[in-house]
Amino acid sequence: MHHELSLITTIAAALGFGLLFGMIAVRLKLPALVGYLAAGIVIGPATPGFVADVSLASQLAEIGVMLLMFGVGLHFSLRDLLDVRRIALPGAILQIAVATLMGIGMAYLWGWSLGAGLVFGLALSVASTVVLLRALEARGVLDSMNGRIAVGWLVVEDLVTVLVLVLLPALAGPLGGKGGDGDTSLLYALGKTLLQVGAFVAFMLIVGRKLFPWFLWRVAKTASRELFTLSVIAAAVGIAYGSSELFGVSFALGAFFAGMVLRESDLSHRAAEESLPLRDAFSVLFFVSVGMLFDPMVLVESPLKVLAVVLVIIFGKSIAAMLLVLALRYPLNTAITVSASLAQIGEFSFILAALGISLGLMPQEGQSLILAGAIISIAVNPLLFTAIEPLQRWLRANSQAVRNMEASPDPLAELPMSVPHERLTGQVVLVGFGRVGRRIADELTAQGVHFVVAEQNRELVEALRRRDQPAVVGNAAEPAVLIQAHIARASVLVIATPDTFHVRTMVETAKMLNPTIRCVVRTHNEEEAELLRKETGGKVFLGEHELAGSMSRYVMETLEKKEHAH
Repeated sequence: MHHELSLITTIAAALGFGLLFGMIAVRLKLPALVGYLAAGIVIGPATPGFVADVSLASQLAEIGVMLLMFGVGLHFSLRDLLDVRRIALPGAILQIAVATLMGIGMAYLWGWSLGAGLVFGLALSVASTVVLLRALEARGVLDSMNGRIAVGWLVVEDLVTVLVLVLLPALAGPLGGKGGDGDTSLLYALGKTLLQVGAFVAFMLIVGRKLFPWFLWRVAKTASRELFTLSVIAAAVGIAYGSSELFGVSFALGAFFAGMVLRESDLSHRAAEESLPLRDAFSVLFFVSVGMLFDPMVLVESPLKVLAVVLVIIFGKSIAAMLLVLALRYPLNTAITVSASLAQIGEFSFILAALGISLGLMPQEGQSLILAGAIISIAVNPLLFTAIEPLQRWLRANSQAVRNMEASPDPLAELPMSVPHERLTGQVVLVGFGRVGRRIADELTAQGVHFVVAEQNRELVEALRRRDQPAVVGNAAEPAVLIQAHIARASVLVIATPDTFHVRTMVETAKMLNPTIRCVVRTHNEEEAELLRKETGGKVFLGEHELAGSMSRYVMETLEKKEHAH
């Protein structure tokens, strides 16, 4: 193979084999990404036959991570991140601590050093944002409350990992490794890292929020679709690279903040749409590159170690996360969704493992076990999401502890006695207080209409109550939540949440408690809208239709004004 053609050969092989094995996986009723991983194993150096360039594939995969994290940022605002900080921040830190301790425990039993155990445990603790996004997008729950919590949780994990990657060289010497810069103290390394990350975040929030949306508008005014697409990709990759070089943060985190600041532009939806094909293509390269790094012989040589690693990834840290979410009084559905989101490892785990080996902290066997755990957990993860609903029903039916936890008194789950009676008669029950829900609430307030908010985010409910706005926490698909919102005396139920999975249950429960109530529902696609109209009998608003209707009305009003003027 000619050296100058290795890039083309690698891309062609990765995409070609990825397509072939992805189709086979789908035909076997498996997720397509299982096929992508298998394709990587086939063209990797551990199997006979054609071998693609592993180094090039890894770099292409890094671009995929950048583009995917950029896409997350386009959908995830700073407000979303702040809304879930009370659960994401302590949750991510505690879950990392639990998984790291499990890793240290396994390393001790295998005769490894403390440094090896620390790196190994940290690598097992960090879930893959790429895998999570694919799972949430496939189920249409990326913008739901559970989706925002899971993404926020992983963003905190990424921030912690960035800190670890910088501190590890300074700690390598005391932990028995080669050590980094002997003159660099731990305190200096920590201070430098916090300063770099803080400077980057400040730059993106202060300068980036103004500069990059303005630049996007300038490009859009050229009316060139190619230039617009190029500007979006250049912003994603360029900011990610620049943030790494100038501020020392990871490519993934840089790309995420690039998307967040570009979201301030009115062109953010177009930017997301234009970058989607490239994001999909490069995400395939990411999964193929993971497969290329895997040596199947580890399954034969160390099956029990592989099993222990998989159990820690899928069950150990996930159970710890679920218990924490439940302890913070979030519903069982949220706890299980977050647990399923964390039951895999990915890109940051590989980076940590490679750094641990280069510093002499972790044996080569550790990297093989981490890759085996990643392959298996990524392949199993979509099945875990499928099992969320059955597992939820089983836990409620068979676990008295879960039932007691859900039944325990929660001050936010019921309205205060001080709410005046007249505000709870003929009121509107508003389910969801996201971007759409807030606008509806503002309009109802402006018109003097009383309403009660039902929202799963505890922080939002607390904030609403501080403003003397009646609100209850919980999933409105559960009768107790609608009962607390006094649905029996309400006039209208407005379902503004993007999670359409539970809409039918919400409407059925509302009509059972109040047969005369009128229901208003939002949705995102034509098929879903038609089903909701037939099954709920309510008024369904489809985003594209409402936009087209508003634009048409404006056009007709403009034409009428011109006719009257003449």
